[in-house]
Amino acid sequence: MTDPIKPSTSTSDPNSNSPPTPTILLHPRREPFEHGLLPIQKLIFTDPVQALTQLKEKLSSSFALRVGSAALADALQISSDHARLILDTLSSVLHSESDPLVTARPEDVDSIGADLRDLVLFLYIQSYKRLLPRSHKDSAAVADVWPSTSAFDGYLSALSPLQLVRSNTRRFMPSQADEEAHQLSYLQKHLANILSLLSEHVEGEGKESMVLTIEGFEHLGFLIHFGDKGSEGVPLSQAAPFFANSDPDMPAVPVLASQVHDWLLEIIAASLEHVSEKNSAKESGSPSSSDQDIAMSDASPSSAKASQSARSSFFIEGVSKSSYVKQASDLKNSSVKVINCHDSVVYVLAPLRYATIYGCSDATIVLGAVGKAVRVEHCERVHVILASKRVCIVNCRECIFFLGVNQRPLIVGDNHKLQVAPYNTFYSQLEEHMTEVGIDATINRWHEPLALGVIDPHDSLSHPAGVADAQTESAACLDPDQFTNFLIPNWFEGEPTKSTRNNPFPLPDPYFTSQQRNQKNLGEIQQILREAPLEENRKRELSCALHVYFKDWLYASGNIRQLYCLLGD
Repeated sequence: MTDPIKPSTSTSDPNSNSPPTPTILLHPRREPFEHGLLPIQKLIFTDPVQALTQLKEKLSSSFALRVGSAALADALQISSDHARLILDTLSSVLHSESDPLVTARPEDVDSIGADLRDLVLFLYIQSYKRLLPRSHKDSAAVADVWPSTSAFDGYLSALSPLQLVRSNTRRFMPSQADEEAHQLSYLQKHLANILSLLSEHVEGEGKESMVLTIEGFEHLGFLIHFGDKGSEGVPLSQAAPFFANSDPDMPAVPVLASQVHDWLLEIIAASLEHVSEKNSAKESGSPSSSDQDIAMSDASPSSAKASQSARSSFFIEGVSKSSYVKQASDLKNSSVKVINCHDSVVYVLAPLRYATIYGCSDATIVLGAVGKAVRVEHCERVHVILASKRVCIVNCRECIFFLGVNQRPLIVGDNHKLQVAPYNTFYSQLEEHMTEVGIDATINRWHEPLALGVIDPHDSLSHPAGVADAQTESAACLDPDQFTNFLIPNWFEGEPTKSTRNNPFPLPDPYFTSQQRNQKNLGEIQQILREAPLEENRKRELSCALHVYFKDWLYASGNIRQLYCLLGD
């Protein structure tokens, strides 16, 4: 058996009555809080413990430990589309890669369903409120970026998505440490409720008690892990003193939920203190080399920041008027956050678990293969090209998404003039990366966006009455005549024998036909120009005119950004 993590050790005077100081740290799993919240009003319960206890009793009355979409839709009185969305979202943030829901084929998800305990925890955290951005310090700078209120904003905030983001750049937005402290505080406040939902009632000595089995305790892994790297390979129960030495051949004895509660509260308090100390050290000018908060750089090609956090998140920040490339050797098995990049092309050509694109404008961002989820938020005039299991688009405007996605694109919040189109590129290792993270090229639901509420109940902002149930503006399909392929330069050395040489996602007929027609028209025009009976000076004039129009098109379409990588060579 793997040696358990020691839960605590005494560093105080042995004659003291103070409790021992924990030497392990507890971290919240960020994935459920970053990618697992859904703006569905029926999932926000006034009394979540009472509602979910009743739901648990109703769903467990059939003696089924797993809940399919039909039973879930009936229990919550929601549509089948929303029930399937819950299962798909839960699958993308589950802590166990071996769970049947994670490994299920798309056609089997509805019948396989979710583990009831994971489902209850997922539904409980829908009450979570994200940490508010810090207020901006320079209102003039905001007006400079976006000088007038857009007519699109209507009853929502007078700030546009980018106005909000740019007025709260990385130094004003919540830091990773701040968000971790906020999530720890949430867990601290709600721990008793969470444990009660995982516990079982037992009767003994004339009173009823709540106990937690080792199986129930393991499901806390949906929300927490110990140590910087999540204690890979060590079951969560091995970190707990009351389960750590259990005989693997014998069923572990259940533990009083109150005992687990007190032990976890002690560790959460120590973890919060550790985060606070890190923040204090950073503010005093002595940042740790392992600090997860990377200062925002000036937006210039030479000062753009890329950094790996202690827990496998890679930050790409502040890229401006340049191209930026990261390949699998840099990012394998990690998650990526692309933040505040403008007028640039960012290539992340690697197999990833999660990706976030935040606060970017006038940019093209290419993501390789993302096996869990992508979130695109507060972006404007951005072209996003991605292959992923799922994508969530939040508070964006005038963006085009070229998608190869196995699940319906989710559209949330205050969005305007969005367009979706089929996937339009490839690179030599794309299919290898897709296979590695489990993306199926035969399934592409790019054209089936699912629009939810315009108001996100998980932000901490106050909203006008009467708009909570308003549906966001959905995305339109890109006109096939406007569809073009995107060419990725070949940076790969020693290409594998089975390298990708074409777009692995089949193009729908209208887009394929348009592509063929454009190629035919181009060939005919080239033939006409070659055979035109023009004198040399007239040919030079024609060539100059074509170059001028081509240059104008490059700037007007934003495709000039594709040349940045060539200019940098």
